[in-house]
Amino acid sequence: MDKKLHKYGYSKEQWLAAKAEMRQILTERAKLRGMIPYSELVGQLTTVRMAPNDFALAAMLGEISAEEDKAGRGMLSVIVVHKLGDMQPGHGFFELAKSLGRDTSDILACWVAELKKVHAYWSKR
Repeated sequence: MDKKLHKYGYSKEQWLAAKAEMRQILTERAKLRGMIPYSELVGQLTTVRMAPNDFALAAMLGEISAEEDKAGRGMLSVIVVHKLGDMQPGHGFFELAKSLGRDTSDILACWVAELKKVHAYWSKR
C-alpha cells in the first residue's frame, strides 16, 4: 500500500476527507447567511488538525472556492474571516478572487458582492 503523502503532509485520502468536511461546515454556515472565523473553522474540523494560519488551510480554502466558483455558486471561502480586526477574509482570498476574474481594486466592494452571491445561493438550499 502506497503511503505517499499528498499535500502539506496529508495523504490524498485525508486531504479529500478534510476538504469535504470543510465544504460541509462552510455550506451549513452559508445557508444561515453567516460567516465563520478561521479559528472556529479549524476548531470544527475532525478529519485533520490545522491551525488558523496554516498554509494547508489557505490551500484547501482556495481549492474549495475555485471548485465552487466553477460550479457557479461563488467563492465559498468568502465567509471565512478574521476573528478580530477587519473581520474580512485574508489576503489569499483576494488574490484568488483576482485570478478568477473578480475586480479587486476595491476589496471591500469585492468582498461584499461575493458574500451576497454566496449567501443568496446557499440560503435557498
